[in-house]
Amino acid sequence: MSSRMLPVPDGLDGMRVDAGLAKLLGLSRTVVAELAESGDVLLDGRPAGKSDRLSGGGLLEITLPEPANPVEVVAQPVEGMQILHDDDDIVVISKPVGVAVHPSPGWTGPTVVGGLAAAGLRIATSGAAERQGVVHRLDAGTTGVMVVAKSEHAYTVLKRAFKERTVDKGYHAIVQGHPDPTRGTIDAPIDRHPRHDYKFAVVQGGRPSVTHYEVVEAFRAASLAHIKLETGRTHQIRVHFSALRHPCVGDLTYGADPVLARHLGLSRQWLHAKTLAFAHPADGRWVEFESEYPDDLAKALEILREESY
Repeated sequence: MSSRMLPVPDGLDGMRVDAGLAKLLGLSRTVVAELAESGDVLLDGRPAGKSDRLSGGGLLEITLPEPANPVEVVAQPVEGMQILHDDDDIVVISKPVGVAVHPSPGWTGPTVVGGLAAAGLRIATSGAAERQGVVHRLDAGTTGVMVVAKSEHAYTVLKRAFKERTVDKGYHAIVQGHPDPTRGTIDAPIDRHPRHDYKFAVVQGGRPSVTHYEVVEAFRAASLAHIKLETGRTHQIRVHFSALRHPCVGDLTYGADPVLARHLGLSRQWLHAKTLAFAHPADGRWVEFESEYPDDLAKALEILREESY
């Protein structure tokens, strides 16, 4: 166990203990609530409950558990994972649905890094043990193209490229309804949902998040949009289109119509990382890669097209 003492920032004045400490420490509200219930959160020397209110300038003392051992990478073949490109510095793959990028506590399914290990591919050793070589991520429920660094040089160069936003990330999404205007930019800050830890939301004071979109095909009840991300927040596309009242079709977590999802045979959001382009870390030449729609998304698109004629 380790203890931390820190003053309550004025910006957290009046916030609940669980919400304020989650924001301050980067923990989930559930973890903070458990710490409070165990008596491990003191506010001005007195135990604080999860629903107590923070006061600006107060003194917090938090006893944190020791971090768990790193999650082990298990070499496991990943069905449906395609290698689109492989050289000494990078490997580019098309990630199937239901596959996490790297291991994490509580995840027992397949991972990209485990699949690459099973394929005998060596990847960079930079980064935390369970996500070595990983320079960006896709949600387990999102399919499409992504790159993993194989050399230490590539890891450094690509991490910087993603941070400096010089990577061109193109997504396709089918969203409910018809966005107006048909071409635009969503500039709205994103942070964890104030009430549900597993979701994100547009919230005042959140992290800057910018999404550019253009509707490329319209159907009776939905639209196919081409999307370029300027930033790369967790669930960014899903959150932004939900905030516009045009959630990704099939995305029940963010308000999609379950009847339409069933009709189209979807058990997840219609969202696909279609293209990825960047300066190759070896020589700086611009390279572009593309991933085809997986079967479930292609079938749903086919139904929408047929019913629009």
